[in-house]
Amino acid sequence: FVVAEALANIAKHSGASEAQVTVRRERRPEDRVVIEVVDDGKGGANPEAGTGLAGLADRLAALDGRLFVESPAGGPTRVRVELPPGPQDVTVQGTP
Repeated sequence: FVVAEALANIAKHSGASEAQVTVRRERRPEDRVVIEVVDDGKGGANPEAGTGLAGLADRLAALDGRLFVESPAGGPTRVRVELPPGPQDVTVQGTP
């Protein structure tokens, strides 16, 4: 959901010609899953302005996650999400 929302915001507001999505696990200083979405758009994204980013931050907080946005005027914009990795012993069941 995080990536879909970030890419939707890029398509609607940034004027970007390119976006990059990175997902990785960082174990230090704490174990987290990190998602970064970076675009080459005009910048100026502000989660405190009541945009979709504010709603995304609220959803992440409910999962003990954090949202960081760097978006200076002129760009680029970097959205970074940090989430706890979740349980390690989960078994997924279902039909393929």
